[in-house]
Amino acid sequence: MFSRLSHHYGRLLAGLALAGCAVLFAMMLVICLDVLLRNVRIVPGVYGVSWANEVTEYALYLITMLTVPWLLRQGQHIRIDILLRTMPRRLAWYCEWASDLCALVCCVVIAFCGWKATAASMAIGSMVVKTIALPEWWLLAPLQITFALLAIEMLFRMQRLRAGEVGPREDAVTAV
Repeated sequence: MFSRLSHHYGRLLAGLALAGCAVLFAMMLVICLDVLLRNVRIVPGVYGVSWANEVTEYALYLITMLTVPWLLRQGQHIRIDILLRTMPRRLAWYCEWASDLCALVCCVVIAFCGWKATAASMAIGSMVVKTIALPEWWLLAPLQITFALLAIEMLFRMQRLRAGEVGPREDAVTAV
């Protein structure tokens, strides 16, 4: 049952990563349109897309929030394992556990704080006003969702570590 749940969770993360790719594609189209309209007078009086920079900023953030849980699952998140490769396997295994536990706690705390910040922003009706005016909570909402997903993935990682052989993980090694 656990492997089935992990499989479905992995598919959810892959779907979110695909959504991140779609946001990246849309961002590229907006940038291309902005550059084109600034340099070629296709439409009289239109000299670019005024909101392109702002939307690109938000898109970069959203792409990160959508893809990072999938990257962690794939073992492609930042990982420095040179010390783990040089220490005894059992000690490295305990270090993996300590790292996963620390990451789990951090993810839960950030998700909780993000939830509180989002709820507070929603309660007072805070707005971000630049070229586009948006409710601030729209920008904060992905944060707690992403860190909740990262916390869940940390639990799956811990399960995989428990089920595997004693020693450092074999995924995402910096040197073989």
